[in-house]
Amino acid sequence: MYKPVKYILLFILITVLVLIRWFENELFYDPYLTFFHNDYLYIDSPRREVLKLVAFTVLRYVLNGLVSLGILYVVFKDRSIIKFSALVYAMAFIILICGYLYFVINPKQTDYYFFFNLRRFLIQPVILILLLPAFYYYKLTKDLK
Repeated sequence: MYKPVKYILLFILITVLVLIRWFENELFYDPYLTFFHNDYLYIDSPRREVLKLVAFTVLRYVLNGLVSLGILYVVFKDRSIIKFSALVYAMAFIILICGYLYFVINPKQTDYYFFFNLRRFLIQPVILILLLPAFYYYKLTKDLK
């Protein structure tokens, strides 16, 4: 892949991630967006429609995950990295959504901080931020051998 094409694709994919974040209020149902902007440690959990909330959270995770896999492919051009990353995303989703469901169904003020951080892994591309340097380091050490 030519470098200009690679950089244009990376720019487009990163822009898509930024747009997902920028328009999160318009695109996704999530009463926790405003809840966590306020002094959430001292107020009760907001009213929510659990099925709708979970569906939009899953949608956002899938969108972020697909764009993140695209970024990983453009950067590394290695199908084995993409397969492994997809597996990481799938396993992380199962673990994270179980915890997320627990906190949505059983909200307790003492758990808000943990819930806030767990939710962040579902709605933001945090896994991409972890995988990019890990695979870069892997490539560097692999090429040195």
